[in-house]
Amino acid sequence: MSDISFHDLSSLDATQRAGLLKRAEADLSTFVEKVRPIIQAVKDEGDAALIRFARELDKADVAEGGLQVSEAEFDAAFDKVEKEVVESIGFGIDNIRRFHEEQKPETMWLKEVRPGAYAGDRYTPIASVALYVPRGKGAFPSVTMMTSVPAVIAGVPQIAIVTPATSDGSVDAATLVAARLAGVHTVYKCGGAHAVAAVAYGTETVKPALKIVGPGSPWVVAAKSVLSSVINTGLPAGPSEAIIFADDSVDGGLAALDLLIEAEHGPDSSAYLVTHSRKVAEAALAALPQHWSRMTEQRVEFSRAVLTGKRGGIVLTASLEDSYRFINDYAPEHLEILSKEPFAHLGHITEAAEILMGPHTPVTLANFVLGPNAVLPTSRWARTYGPLSVTDFVKRSSVGYVTSAAYPELAMHARRLARYEGFSSHENAVSEIRDRYLAG
Repeated sequence: MSDISFHDLSSLDATQRAGLLKRAEADLSTFVEKVRPIIQAVKDEGDAALIRFARELDKADVAEGGLQVSEAEFDAAFDKVEKEVVESIGFGIDNIRRFHEEQKPETMWLKEVRPGAYAGDRYTPIASVALYVPRGKGAFPSVTMMTSVPAVIAGVPQIAIVTPATSDGSVDAATLVAARLAGVHTVYKCGGAHAVAAVAYGTETVKPALKIVGPGSPWVVAAKSVLSSVINTGLPAGPSEAIIFADDSVDGGLAALDLLIEAEHGPDSSAYLVTHSRKVAEAALAALPQHWSRMTEQRVEFSRAVLTGKRGGIVLTASLEDSYRFINDYAPEHLEILSKEPFAHLGHITEAAEILMGPHTPVTLANFVLGPNAVLPTSRWARTYGPLSVTDFVKRSSVGYVTSAAYPELAMHARRLARYEGFSSHENAVSEIRDRYLAG
């Protein structure tokens, strides 16, 4: 297994170490130039461009007038998906709903900051949101579950899913099952940059949205970047990435098993095993062939590309402290702490979007059924963003109310500050001029 990328961190210089932090979408310049004409075509031509791009780019035969999934297609989806899978989708949605219901903020709160002076926040749902569900390297009803449930809980009145169609012009049946069970009834058959453009500008069929959320390829990320002044593009969610951190209390074979979880998403994924234990690293290397023998050919191809490339493999550190430092520098989307005492490590790690503790909490559980959201910031954005949540689907308004009794004191201090900053209208609005209007 000498072709697996093996990085001895202590032997790398600063440039080589920085190279380990790069992700697939780090340089979007080539994609940005390619998506611009796609975006312009959708803006100018509407549905016609979406149907053309579905055929040319998605290799999907979407019929004229068939961009929106019909009720009949929703109904038929339940007959196409095995009952056990429908049951598991329902199980996952139930846990996701239980988790996200706890995130929903109270509609309004007010605090009496001074006697008779009140200030607080009010939360209202965003009027319209698009949920991007990728399709290129597989079917992802789990993304539908993760994006739909918090949007529904938040009370967004207009929710639509955009997802590429399959070759026959249909939408993955399990995705439709997940949408209906989550409470979303509008699905459009478009993906990639053209889907982002469609929900940004609207077409004859696709209603425009104020915000789009959901993970996607560099094409989707580039389109979001170009259209960020037109539509709120939410947290940056690109190709999958994970760090499996293992101390010397666990078997390296287990670490290798979990290393493959996100690596199998596609060759643009990133996946590292980080450990200070050479024994664990060598055991992981030895276990990979056995794990690959139980995977499908395509997923072996994807994960091998990641683990033998520049964005994956094994990182051997000199100490636990060096492991913590590398993880925080990397700021991964997914982080597993494989240890018999995972909470001993938790306090040392501050930069990760998702932290899964112990050998019984693999990324698989979190991706599907545990409850926390699996739409997570990538490309080191975990340093400033958190996972998708109910709060991504609501907006906050400040609320203030001052009684006549509280007004004079606040006005006096505000008047002094307005005068100091040179704003005469601000000052006048809390001067004797206002007092005369209020008295009259």
